[in-house]
Amino acid sequence: MSALTELFKTAAEEPQDNDKLVDLFRNRAELKKEFAALRNEKYQLQDRIKQQQGATARVQQKMDHLESLLLDREWVHNVVAFYQLRRLAAHCNVKLARFAEELKQQREQRIHSKALDQWNAERAERAGRVQAEIDNNRAQVQRLEDRLQSDRHRLTTMNGLTRMLKGKELRQGIEAIEAQILAGQNTEQELLHELENLQNLNPPEHQGLDIATKRSINFMILSYAQQLYLAFLEDNLVTMAKEASEKSVGAINYGTKYECDEIISLIEKRWDSLESVTEHAEALQKRAKLIAKHAVFRHDDDVIPAAGSVATVYSIDANGVVKERDANLLGDNYFAISKVLSR
Repeated sequence: MSALTELFKTAAEEPQDNDKLVDLFRNRAELKKEFAALRNEKYQLQDRIKQQQGATARVQQKMDHLESLLLDREWVHNVVAFYQLRRLAAHCNVKLARFAEELKQQREQRIHSKALDQWNAERAERAGRVQAEIDNNRAQVQRLEDRLQSDRHRLTTMNGLTRMLKGKELRQGIEAIEAQILAGQNTEQELLHELENLQNLNPPEHQGLDIATKRSINFMILSYAQQLYLAFLEDNLVTMAKEASEKSVGAINYGTKYECDEIISLIEKRWDSLESVTEHAEALQKRAKLIAKHAVFRHDDDVIPAAGSVATVYSIDANGVVKERDANLLGDNYFAISKVLSR
């Protein structure tokens, strides 16, 4: 008897042992996955640390280089001139970017407002048609109600013989009028529901700018970039500022202390003129039209012209006289223009 008990007990315990074994292997697999994920995260963090260490080393190298230049009597003035020119370039970049952003927002708002006005006009026209249908339907129902009241009065005022002869026909007519009135009332409810839906319609979302508008914006951006270029063309400041924005300190030698001081003095004298580069919209548009006239696009859906086709700078004096000079502002990416053009 005890042997049988032990046999059944062992048979009952085997499934439990199997379940524990399955759970053990499952937990082991999960732990392996978590370990692999932690190992990958460790490698990623190590890579980031190496990248950061490299970046820190490069910054330190630049700082050491700058310090050595500032300690050098022959180069210290070049450093000051270099950063003043870079400051000029950065300020021109900001002015062009601000102009481009304001122009894009203005055009987008204008186009969206036009589309919204058209949508409101179409909705008002549709609502007007629905309201006219409601008014016409109400008038018809009113006429039917008047007829119904008149026929009911005739029916109640008929004498016995007349009611016997014509009452059935009149009652059928009354039932038909009642059905028409009910149909008219249902129609009015449908029309009122349609009118309510029209009034609750959401305006259309802005669909963005089309190709022609984007091209027009880019011509204006190019026009403004040319104006910035012309404002600092004298004394070659615009070219030196661009060069300073692209090279590292110490890569350019501007000459003696006197020559560096002359550059800084020129920048200070012309700095105020930068803030006044607002040129009348008429002149900007005139230059933009000249640019557009010669612009060539490689594909029909391109919005940025080929750089070589817009490599002529147009200066316009107070009398409207136009003079031309060669300068590929787009190709040479003056004032970081490639970043602000509409695309």
